[in-house]
Amino acid sequence: MKKLITAGLLLATMQIVFTSPVQAQLTSLPSGGNKRASVSEGIGITNVAITYSRPAVKKRDGHIWGELVPPGYVDQGFGPSKHAPWRAGANESTFIEFSTDVKIEGQPLAAGRYGFFVAYDPNECTLIFSKNSTAWGAFFYKPEEDVLRVKVKPVPADKSVEWLKYEFTDQTPSSAVVALQWEKLVIPFKIDVDVVGTQLASFRRELQGEKGFTWEGWDQAAQYCVQNKTNLDEALLWTDTATSINFGGDKSFTAWSTKASVLDGLGKTQEAADVMKKAYPYGNMNELYFYARGLTRQKKGQQALDVFKINYDKHPNEFLTNAGMARGYSAVGDYKKALTYAQKALSQAPDPANKNIVTTMVQKLQDSKDIN
Repeated sequence: MKKLITAGLLLATMQIVFTSPVQAQLTSLPSGGNKRASVSEGIGITNVAITYSRPAVKKRDGHIWGELVPPGYVDQGFGPSKHAPWRAGANESTFIEFSTDVKIEGQPLAAGRYGFFVAYDPNECTLIFSKNSTAWGAFFYKPEEDVLRVKVKPVPADKSVEWLKYEFTDQTPSSAVVALQWEKLVIPFKIDVDVVGTQLASFRRELQGEKGFTWEGWDQAAQYCVQNKTNLDEALLWTDTATSINFGGDKSFTAWSTKASVLDGLGKTQEAADVMKKAYPYGNMNELYFYARGLTRQKKGQQALDVFKINYDKHPNEFLTNAGMARGYSAVGDYKKALTYAQKALSQAPDPANKNIVTTMVQKLQDSKDIN
């Protein structure tokens, strides 16, 4: 019995020894020497990522487009597809992933990962986004799996590109052009994103999770709406949550001032003023000063002076509040009083940089010029 057990263990060991090398896959260069690559970029909060393999020209200039990359659709002699486009790279399928909904050449495409193929034509290429993003190459391509097709014009390249590459170009805050470049040709396509819409959708989604349990998240979302002059009715609801005692923002100057800004954006000027009266007692010296500075930039001189006075009463004869009073009186055209406070602030300047700023303020006020 003992001999049988020993023999069984020996056989099992031999199986492990002799079968493991067959099953193991050692790290090696990609087939054909093609480089694996990926490139990604953000458009707004949308992430676009392309994963592909990079073939080289290898002295085949003039024989890439229309030959190595055949025109249209072909039977590759393997797999079920008898009418396959180019895999838009080498080896495995090229795939492209969008973290939010986008538009490709003006056509909508939902968030997700797609196999990317090109039906080449010297005059007009067809770009194909397929829901099959896991197949190897284009051997298993099925037109019924296409999610989107768009047509674009290829353009000559300024110089030859040895290794195929994808590059993001012509970026704007809401768009970018992806350029497939190889040899002496570029195939470009434009991606557009609804930046504001995707941002708001992200806010709504995140506020349903753990980020929605503190006032700061609701306030951030409302501030974005104010800055972009959009979605103000919903933003007002968000500020109600931010200033609620349940979320901890009921004594936050920032939360209340954001609510006032939303009301002001909705044209509810008096309600905004009433809300700010609630906010002032919660503001620290810096918060009140910079809020009033914002009012001076909006040319609301008297309102700015009123806030600078509140700040001065809470923190009398400080460098920042003296500087604030100077700016406040300057904003209403009383340069004489403004100069008095500016000179006080100059004597309190905490460092050379601030001293230089206030020195310039004093000089302007002496010349009866606004310092804001």
